Amino acid sequence: MGAEEGLDHAVEAMQAGDEAAFRLVYRHVQPPLLRYLTVLVGPADAEDVASDAWAQAFRDLDRFTGDADGFRGWITTIGRNRALDHLRHARRRPVADQPVEDLVDLADGTDVEADTLVRVGSEEVVRLIAALPPDQAEAIMLRTVLGFDAPTAARILGKRPGAVRAAAHRGLKRLAKRISEEP
Repeated sequence: MGAEEGLDHAVEAMQAGDEAAFRLVYRHVQPPLLRYLTVLVGPADAEDVASDAWAQAFRDLDRFTGDADGFRGWITTIGRNRALDHLRHARRRPVADQPVEDLVDLADGTDVEADTLVRVGSEEVVRLIAALPPDQAEAIMLRTVLGFDAPTAARILGKRPGAVRAAAHRGLKRLAKRISEEP
C-alpha cells in the first residue's frame, strides 16, 4: 500500500472519529500547509492561522467528502480563507504613534552567524517565494511546495488552471533570476 493510499484510509478513518487517524493526517498535512500560510501571512502569524483552519476543518469535517488529496485541497482552501481574513483584519489595526526617529538608534540584534545558517534550507526558500508578487507566490507554493495539480490549485485560488500555471512559471523564472543574482 502506497503512502497516498494509506493517507486515503486515514482520512476515511478520521471522518469516522478515529483520533489516531486524525493525528496521522495532521502530521502529514500540517508542515506544507504551514509553509504555504507563512508565505501568505508571515512566520509570526502562520501558526495561528493554521490553528484556525484546523479548528474549522475539524468542526466541519462532516461536510467533507473525498480522498487524501481532496482533504489537502480542502484544508488549504480553508487556510487560505483564514489567511485572507487575517490580512483584512490586520489592515484595520491602528499603527503605532511612535515616530520613526525614536527607532533609528535602537540596537541591531542581528546575529550574523545565525542569519547565515537560516539562509540555508526551506526557510530561505519560503522567504524568497514570499517576496514575489502574491499571485506568483501562491501559485508556486500550491503547485511546487504543496504539490497540487493545476486544477486543484486553481480551485483553491478561484482562478483558471492556465492562469495558475502561468503565474507559477513567471514566479519560478523570477526566483531563478534572484537566486543567480544573490551572493
